[in-house]
Amino acid sequence: MKSGAAGAAPLPDLTCGGCCQGGSPPRCRSQIRQVRMPLQPHSRRTSGAATAAAAIAASWRARRRRGAAGRGAAGSCSPRARARGPQGTRSAGCFLPVVSATRLARRHLLGSRGATDGRSGLGRRWCRRSGPRGPRLLAMGPLSARLLMQRGRPKSDRLGKIRSLDLSGLKLLSEHLDPKLLSRLTQLQELDLSNNQLETLPANLGLSHLRILRCANNQLGDVTTLCQFPQLEELSLEGNPFLTVSDNLKVSFLLPKLRKVNGKDASSTSSQVESLNRELTSRVTAHWEKFMATLSPEEEAEKAQEDFVRSAIRDVRYGPESLSEFTQWRVRMISEELVASSGIQVHEADSLERPSKATAAQEPRAKPGALKRPDDVPLNLSPNKRVCTAPVEGSPVGSDDSQPAPKLEPLHFLQCHSKNNSPRDLETQLWACAFEPAWEEGHVGATSQTVATCGGEAVCVIDCQTGIVLHKYKAPGEEFFSVAWTALMVVTQAGHKKRWSVLAAAGLRGLVRLLHVRAGFCCGVIRAHKKAIATLCFSPTHETHLFTASYDKRIILWDIGVPNHDYEFQASQLLTLDTTSIPLRLCPVASCPDAYLLAGCEGGCCCWDVRLDQPQKRRVCDVEFVFEGSEASRRRVDGLAFVNDDVVASKGNGLGTICLWSWSQTWLGRGSQSMVAVVVLARLQWSHTELAYFSLSACPDEGIVLCGDEEGNVWVYDIKHILTQQPLPLAAPQAPTQILKWPQPRALGQAVTKTMVNTVVANPTFTYLTALTDSNIVAIWRKH
Repeated sequence: MKSGAAGAAPLPDLTCGGCCQGGSPPRCRSQIRQVRMPLQPHSRRTSGAATAAAAIAASWRARRRRGAAGRGAAGSCSPRARARGPQGTRSAGCFLPVVSATRLARRHLLGSRGATDGRSGLGRRWCRRSGPRGPRLLAMGPLSARLLMQRGRPKSDRLGKIRSLDLSGLKLLSEHLDPKLLSRLTQLQELDLSNNQLETLPANLGLSHLRILRCANNQLGDVTTLCQFPQLEELSLEGNPFLTVSDNLKVSFLLPKLRKVNGKDASSTSSQVESLNRELTSRVTAHWEKFMATLSPEEEAEKAQEDFVRSAIRDVRYGPESLSEFTQWRVRMISEELVASSGIQVHEADSLERPSKATAAQEPRAKPGALKRPDDVPLNLSPNKRVCTAPVEGSPVGSDDSQPAPKLEPLHFLQCHSKNNSPRDLETQLWACAFEPAWEEGHVGATSQTVATCGGEAVCVIDCQTGIVLHKYKAPGEEFFSVAWTALMVVTQAGHKKRWSVLAAAGLRGLVRLLHVRAGFCCGVIRAHKKAIATLCFSPTHETHLFTASYDKRIILWDIGVPNHDYEFQASQLLTLDTTSIPLRLCPVASCPDAYLLAGCEGGCCCWDVRLDQPQKRRVCDVEFVFEGSEASRRRVDGLAFVNDDVVASKGNGLGTICLWSWSQTWLGRGSQSMVAVVVLARLQWSHTELAYFSLSACPDEGIVLCGDEEGNVWVYDIKHILTQQPLPLAAPQAPTQILKWPQPRALGQAVTKTMVNTVVANPTFTYLTALTDSNIVAIWRKH
């Protein structure tokens, strides 16, 4: 028998030629080995394994005949076997079912249904080799030429003719992608590798004509090997939780013809990469010139060049911290190119490096503004960045002994929460924002410039330095009221530890959505309450403990847990705290966050014991704090924050004032009372508006309190002098250190003059300040 090589015409099915009728088993076996039957019409549907199947069929029939001969008479067969009639063939009184070579091949090659997945072709797989002694069966990996031909389009018996290949859902690992096998797909233009377990792509797949690549829902942690696909136009990387914003920029840099990433236009990312690339090239070149000027003639050139690359990576910095991985990657490449060319014509070489990208940036599809995403609508857009040019009225108005007011300038004004991305939406109300925890915990000066904002049906993650909306999550029909960050350490299937920044967002529908923002997907939903969630916050000591406060007058403590290998959360309920009115703000007590929780409610300020070693899992308020004097009749507390471990800032009880009071002194005077008057340290002057729900915040490291008002102003209070010494009772409220006037940015050719600032939050070092308005505007200020 001749073996069927790949790409050759399929071999005929070998079946018994009728010699069994009255013939002896040895004669039958001899004829099966020698006969070559004509090509049957149905044999075109069989694979090259037909030869092996024929040999199996022959030996099987021979064994059945020997067994039949040993039993003797035809009557030894069961009546059930005889009754089958046309479905079987009688030989020596034994029923022989007609089994096609195709079915036998499938049984032998794929194994039993329980041992293999017939759809995916996983499990025990075999390949066939022919030699002088006949076919041999050898083990191989999940992918085979036969599987590629089954899943390829158009249907062909030659790998070189396949243009589209679907390898999704096969549980493939990186080592299963055999370059020798896949390189035979010389005309492949579309490849789907989604829903597998790939951690990287081999660097030499040889698919030079590939235009569309789908790698969603894998474990990819590196994208640099994508440079082997220079013709790639569409790419899908969704659901790879270890890819970051820097990886998106790397993809844009490495693939000059890329048009779509995750189904979105890639032109804005291309413009951003071009801008970063020009600035980094300029800075590395300046660093090179300074380095060469200080180089002594005695130093070896090779060692000096190595020192330059290291110093450039260490010293050249540009852009937000969230993009540091990309910028350092490009700094290394640029500095190595400088060393290789001795610094000659680096600007020209870099500009010629990717001509197609430069051309793409000039095409009409590129949006105006080099640093914005297509769905962000800027206010008062300048050619280079979003900067408001309106004059700033924010001179110091504080007391004589206060510190000089920090100089703050308006930097970006964004409409990133617009309904249907409409630039005419100036009505969506924005409610809460929070800065991402710093990556380098415990490091002096570590801070974050990434802020999450919520309002309407969207949650946005914004880089304050550039004004770029890094991520945007939408939930149609939802209205988000609150966001909170936590940082989790997870272990991958490969055993690597990864740090996750997880963002919790909640609102009108009573659901808590846990967003893995760097990967861009929602990895968990907690059905926390039947009514809207007003606010939420994470415990400062337990990164998985989350408090949710709802309009159902309950506060619940959840343990969200650590995500499993499928990046799913399994939350459990730890405590339920009952309130007598709607809770509006939550603050774990700074000095003992595991023991007590403070909440500002419609009916006042309340405190609960939240220690988990207590038996009760449902608790009522332990203490209610009251504000004496003229404030007693005004019970609502809609602003609450700890300025340090002891001092609390609260707002809502007194008209036109913010109250500073001592937690420790108030708690010491509690005794066994259920209602305790707070020990007031000072009062701060604020707007005399009757409107409610203007939230305040604090920067504990800087001794700053912040609050917005109904006119679009930001009130800044520097209270370090109150925190460092025991003040005397003050008869009149202290004036703010500074009031940042609303700069009236322009939208649709008209100035936005009337707005309310609902929330103001600054990062821990008070470098960036974010204000959210009632008119769908995120305002970002920067301190000089």
